[in-house]
Amino acid sequence: MAVVYKKSIALTDAPLTYCPGCTHGIIHKLVAENLVELGVYDKTIGVGPVGCSALCDFFFACDMYIAGHGRAPAVATGVKRTHPDKFVFTYQGDGDLASIGTAEIVHAAHRAEKISTVFVNNAIYGMTGGQMAPTTLVGQKATTAPYGRSEEHCGKPIRMAEMIATIDGAKFVERVAVNNPANVRKAKKAIRRAFECQLEGKGFGFVEVLSTCPTNWGYSPVNALKWLEDNMIPYYPLGNMKDY
Repeated sequence: MAVVYKKSIALTDAPLTYCPGCTHGIIHKLVAENLVELGVYDKTIGVGPVGCSALCDFFFACDMYIAGHGRAPAVATGVKRTHPDKFVFTYQGDGDLASIGTAEIVHAAHRAEKISTVFVNNAIYGMTGGQMAPTTLVGQKATTAPYGRSEEHCGKPIRMAEMIATIDGAKFVERVAVNNPANVRKAKKAIRRAFECQLEGKGFGFVEVLSTCPTNWGYSPVNALKWLEDNMIPYYPLGNMKDY
């Protein structure tokens, strides 16, 4: 029987341990396929942080570091400057990159570090129990905001892609989603473009991926996808913001 599709060789054989309906697995697939198609998976070094994203070292079949919470861009900077011939990417969540790691990602972009960042935004802290994140929407409930996020008390959710796009050293910035097949295809293209930014020596590449967290949102996997479409995309509009 002819093989029409198989798992990317840039992924390990470890079974995914994410919650049912979590879209981290889709994003892993897109990253891995691009690494192979660009011919760099065997010279790639990835950096994960603390949080659900930290599990990525079990699944990517390349050398991986796990950095301290928020410090993935700093670690990736050291790796790339020490090994400029390697392809280096960070894989980070919103509780990590948009909170404790904001300074690291801003200054990595400011320095035009030749690394690539895949930023997974599911609007909540996933691994630690569903606390409110900087990206949690106004009115969205969390364990630390049982009545919903209050704009008066907490301000509005931070839009990381828009902020990174204002930085000169950031050469590619795009926001995508993985809530339906059409958006998954667009997400793959954006990740590839960010990776090419590094390979061509242009500077820092950043892709924000809107993702789901059915467990902490309290929705079924199907309803979580619908909630993302109805609530996250209007506040976090999809599209390219910068392309070198």
